[in-house]
Amino acid sequence: MPNRMCSWRLRLPLAATRVRCGLPLMALDAVLVSFSYLIVLLARFIDGGVPASYWADFWRFLPIAGAAHLVAYAAWGLYGQMWRHASIKEARRIVLASATAGTLSVVWFLGDRRIVPATVLFLGPVIATMLVGGLRFQSRLFAFRRGAGRQATRIVVIGAGEAGAAIIRDLARAPDSELVPVAVLDDDPRKHYLSLCGVRIIGGIDQLPVAVERFRAEQALLAIPSASSELIRQVACAADAVGLPLKVLPSVRELVDGQISVRDVRDLSIDDLLGRQQIQTDLDAVKRILSNRRVLITGAGGSIGSEIARQVAQFGPASLMLLDHDETHLFDAAASVTAPCAQILADIRDRSRLQELMARHHPDVIFHAAAHKHVPLLEEHPCEAVTTNVLGTMNVVDLAAQVGVERLVFVSTDKAVRPSSVMGASKRLGEQIVLARAPEGSRYCAVRFGNVLGSRGSVIPTFMRQIAAGGPVTVTDPRMTRFFMSIPEAVQLVLQAAALAKGGEIFMLDMGEPVRILDLAERMIRLSGRRVGTDVPIRIVGTRPGEKLAEELRGPGEALVPTLHPAVFTLRPIPLDVGVLDASLARLAELARHYDDAAVATALLSTAGGGAARIPHGSLGRASEAGVPDLMASGLRE
Repeated sequence: MPNRMCSWRLRLPLAATRVRCGLPLMALDAVLVSFSYLIVLLARFIDGGVPASYWADFWRFLPIAGAAHLVAYAAWGLYGQMWRHASIKEARRIVLASATAGTLSVVWFLGDRRIVPATVLFLGPVIATMLVGGLRFQSRLFAFRRGAGRQATRIVVIGAGEAGAAIIRDLARAPDSELVPVAVLDDDPRKHYLSLCGVRIIGGIDQLPVAVERFRAEQALLAIPSASSELIRQVACAADAVGLPLKVLPSVRELVDGQISVRDVRDLSIDDLLGRQQIQTDLDAVKRILSNRRVLITGAGGSIGSEIARQVAQFGPASLMLLDHDETHLFDAAASVTAPCAQILADIRDRSRLQELMARHHPDVIFHAAAHKHVPLLEEHPCEAVTTNVLGTMNVVDLAAQVGVERLVFVSTDKAVRPSSVMGASKRLGEQIVLARAPEGSRYCAVRFGNVLGSRGSVIPTFMRQIAAGGPVTVTDPRMTRFFMSIPEAVQLVLQAAALAKGGEIFMLDMGEPVRILDLAERMIRLSGRRVGTDVPIRIVGTRPGEKLAEELRGPGEALVPTLHPAVFTLRPIPLDVGVLDASLARLAELARHYDDAAVATALLSTAGGGAARIPHGSLGRASEAGVPDLMASGLRE
């Protein structure tokens, strides 16, 4: 009983406040309701005028009908609302409130008490609904008209699907928005000349010039979250041709809870032009290998390693261990992971330290992403490349086998195919170590892919810095091409390959078509709003040590076998003789111990079977003095 009394004490002041705030609106409603019944009565007798007897009865009827409406409106909660943000739910309440008031009037007056025509009784509530609803929704109904009066940006929406409709509806709910949709484009001819949420679909993407000329469009918005990189390039070229800035919606996987709104709109990025392929991951298969498992990630502070950590955390591992030798990058990676994780500051080159860690933590699954990655830099430091990429990998694989690790995934690179560089040769030997030293019955594998977009020290950040400085943007060779994939996409496929592994495979990711580095530089300059050659020059600086003009994802004799996933393939590797491999590893370890860089480079390339000749290059010292950036970073990092 006391609880009920407290509840009523809270409700009464709240109701009083609502009524007090709603008094001006109630007065307007009374006027509109009265006008509604009056206009119907006048229309009923439009030919001969309203008889005097009806007038007397009408003025007795009107206060009762008006009171019925106001009581119904209050009962349905039409007062004390912020109608600027009203939705279909509030519109439904207006209809139901008017229907309630009309029903009461009909029941009371249609029988023996009938003092007004039936037309007035039935049509009056309908007109009242329209007027009362229009009063409350006028801010929404005339939002675009007010937007046209102020200096709002006129946009053309590309994509007449659910995302395009959601964007237009969101703009309609925000009358103060600085964006006003004036036209919609879609390549589906069945949608042409229809309207999407009140905005005309004028044609396909080829009608973008018409949108600019006829509707004075000032900006384009690509509202297709599932758009392929090819479609994005097509739209970007069309927008560039008519001088329209292009905004995009993130891909489906980037949207929060899959909900689309104006706040998700962002500038076009190079990732959209190159990555953007939608990958369907078998989440159940990945979850089976990670859920309630102890997972160790080496090189967790790097671009790939930290993304592996973020994605693995979503599958509920029993424990997640992040290992890296760089404390800053390790700390940053751990901070980006939503699940609890252990930070292990250690170096994979320290075998005794690694052995102690393996014995203490007993991981079930290891993702080995630790590596030195920069091609020209490792040409100068072959011993470091061997110590980390080869001997460090040997430590991880051997000690994983000792403690019974079920599954190990070695992150490799396209530079391991017919290697022409120290870095590529070291990764090639890493693959061979995984194949040769995996214990029987285990599921150890390697995953090979190309460059990732936006990794530290890679070509994208380098170009961005050069463009911001006004250029020049330095490109090694106009013929040079590379494979590119976004970091989240690459890691999704790494996890998928881990789930597919049966042991002893090299998996190859479908990287799509190679991209010419010169084209990439030009696109990035245009994306920045500058003109190629005029605002930002491009300078060809010559190839760097260890570079190839084009990379490959599989070598001669490596048979390609499809898997259950369309973007992951299995390669049938050609393993080195175990005796030869062991002897070569011992020789490399001895040479690296004495810091004999020249001998290490020769032995490394000889053992790895580099089949691609190095591109002739000038003096490394002169290139370094010129400040030429590393355009061949593969995206792998410890």
